[in-house]
Amino acid sequence: MTERTEQVATAGTTAPAGKAVINREEFLPFPPARVWEALTVPEQLARWWVPGNVKPEVGHRFTLDMGPFGHTPCEVLAVEPERLISYTFAEGELDTTVTWRLVPEEGGTRLLLENAGFDLETPIGRQAYQGMGEKGWPRVFGRLAPALAG
Repeated sequence: MTERTEQVATAGTTAPAGKAVINREEFLPFPPARVWEALTVPEQLARWWVPGNVKPEVGHRFTLDMGPFGHTPCEVLAVEPERLISYTFAEGELDTTVTWRLVPEEGGTRLLLENAGFDLETPIGRQAYQGMGEKGWPRVFGRLAPALAG
């Protein structure tokens, strides 16, 4: 299997009610089951993103340890095993959702991320949108393929 990844990023699209969305996608040369585990098994999630007690069950409440940004409360909204997991992210003042979609492709999986709901009318919403769009998600995606390969 070839160790190749391909990244595509779009930011600046706007969801209904003026809420901004960050979209990213990447082809990973690993089967969907392996990518799914990286998203839904706490020990694996911690290897490439952050520690958190995620579980792919609708209604499951968990936290992600975002280091200097504190603990982020989350709740699983939707699950389709090896296809999709969606959860609230940063409830409260910065109320967004994170949705991961896995699309099987020849030789691997296309992973699509949608981080939606940034309120650009608030300082924290603008700051989070800019930070996650320019540095945050690109950095996170950059760690995923090496973690899967290791």
